[in-house]
Amino acid sequence: MDLEELIHNCKKGKRQAQAELYRKYSGILFGMCLKYSRNKTEAEDSLHDSFMTIFDKIDQYNFNGSFEGWIKRITVNTVLQKYRKQQHLDVVSENVGEELDMDTEGVDISLSTLLGYIQELPNKYRLTFNLYVLDGYSHKEISEMLGTSAGTSKSNLARAKMILREKIEKENINIA
Repeated sequence: MDLEELIHNCKKGKRQAQAELYRKYSGILFGMCLKYSRNKTEAEDSLHDSFMTIFDKIDQYNFNGSFEGWIKRITVNTVLQKYRKQQHLDVVSENVGEELDMDTEGVDISLSTLLGYIQELPNKYRLTFNLYVLDGYSHKEISEMLGTSAGTSKSNLARAKMILREKIEKENINIA
């Protein structure tokens, strides 16, 4: 069954098509949920909620643009909405100098260790870092998604980078 037929069958509410769609995209979407979550359990909950929303709104998909992009956007929005409801996003001061760049030259750190460090970041920093660095959103877009200002987004990114840099430097000192 091709993707278009699969989507049409999901629009008709066919469970087999929904199961196939889940199998096809759950790995990709779980990875997205994991990078925005503090742990695997939270990511699994977000994945479940995302698919519930995808199946609920699949009638709105009109085959303009990438289906994968559409479901990724729903997943990100589902995760962010969850955090907004839980009021985990605190407003911080916007008084931050220039954005800090992360110098990774000479750094030896595993991907799983880095993901662990990102997951340990406070929610507002983790979400901003992931949206900006990993998903390529602008500060303006992030501010709209999180209901903050672009300055707050820049501040949160700078603080996230600072925390990650400190953790990475500490890791490299412990390895050496």
